[in-house]
Amino acid sequence: MRLEKCWFCSSTVYPGHGIQFVRNDATIFRFCRSKCHKNFKMKRNPRKVKWTKAYRRLHGKDMTKDSTFEFERKRNRPERYDRNRVQETLKAIKVVGYVRRKRQAAHLEERMKGKKSMEYKKARKELDQITPTLIPVETLPVKIKIPVYKKDSIRAMEE
Repeated sequence: MRLEKCWFCSSTVYPGHGIQFVRNDATIFRFCRSKCHKNFKMKRNPRKVKWTKAYRRLHGKDMTKDSTFEFERKRNRPERYDRNRVQETLKAIKVVGYVRRKRQAAHLEERMKGKKSMEYKKARKELDQITPTLIPVETLPVKIKIPVYKKDSIRAMEE
């Protein structure tokens, strides 16, 4: 079973799915769905369309510098298998999966750093708006005690 890549969005095209377009110069374009095919016909650049993998890679949203992606290269020629090599490969696949998960976690952590600082600045701005301008935020106590009124005093205030 051969899994192809969509020319526009780089997602996988399974057998029996998608559209194949052959240009006059015999270049083949495979599309996973009509959305990609229509965008291709409108001459849109996949690097400028936000939902494509090309855009995400270009703008640092996905991992691109991971060397473990080289294992997914397309190979067209058949190979003879050696049992020892197959066993070593299966062990290596587990290690590669572990390394890839670690790198992906580090990548996500790196991307979240900017968001955390943005959330901190936003919270700081809200706190500055809530507190009086005369009192700096650093001088406020950590715990703020709210006075509790008894029912009689509340009734007296209402009257």
